[in-house]
Amino acid sequence: MIKDYKDVLPEADIYVYDNNSSDGTDLIARQMGAIVRYEYRQGKGNVIRSMFRDINADCYLMIDGDNTYPAENARTMCDLVLQGKADMVIGDRLSSTYFEENKRPFHNIGNLMVRKCINMFWHTKQTIVDVMTGYRTFSPIFVKSFPILSQGFEVETEMTIHALDKNLLIESIPVQYRDRPSGSESKLNTYSDGIKVLFTIFNLYRNYKPLKFFGVAAFIAMIFAMILFAPVFIEYLETGLVPRVPTLIVSVILMLTGFLSSVCGLILDTIANNSRKNFELQMNIIKMMLK
Repeated sequence: MIKDYKDVLPEADIYVYDNNSSDGTDLIARQMGAIVRYEYRQGKGNVIRSMFRDINADCYLMIDGDNTYPAENARTMCDLVLQGKADMVIGDRLSSTYFEENKRPFHNIGNLMVRKCINMFWHTKQTIVDVMTGYRTFSPIFVKSFPILSQGFEVETEMTIHALDKNLLIESIPVQYRDRPSGSESKLNTYSDGIKVLFTIFNLYRNYKPLKFFGVAAFIAMIFAMILFAPVFIEYLETGLVPRVPTLIVSVILMLTGFLSSVCGLILDTIANNSRKNFELQMNIIKMMLK
């Protein structure tokens, strides 16, 4: 991998981050001329957090270390960032190839669910096909403004949502994808990591779109409250009595829950909008520092 990327990007500094490996690949990487650094907190999110904090560059190319992403697309992806045409370029595997890794049970379904959720919740102008790819390039603006919260493989989903929410420029380039070399196994667990990714989308949607999130909860609670309250109210008008007191209590609780949920949504939406304003101001500062 190091040789391939040196050939297409001879001017680039190549960093290899060792995340508690025990097979001596760090020594091989160093012998091949890469800059080797170590991240002792296990997990891809922790590795990327250290990478983005430690390295200053005009363009960042991120590649998984399993020799599955071809180097031939690297120059095109980097040029889009260096020319100011993108803040994040996605190496889209799914538009051009079908690879062995995705023959695991539910893996394709999981990718589809994540893609549908993101494109639906964030109303993307362009459909993002490959949300989980580990082949991306970034601008300094993206790298220095991205708050990495996750520790594992859900970090790629977090990257995509951050770029969408902050209205950063996103481009996708179809890339060919190779199956892993024999003897190499993915650390991605279809079930546990898939659940983590879905929870990440859920939490980020709540944080980034609080008015819609809590508004839906308020609407559902109020609808159920009205359904329960209507027959009680009609019976009261007809007889002057309220025999179903528990139903009345539940309907009142649901109505209050809906009201509180809508208030929470309004307050948190104001905070989220202020956060976006602060982000824009921070971007101006970062651009001035980068110049």
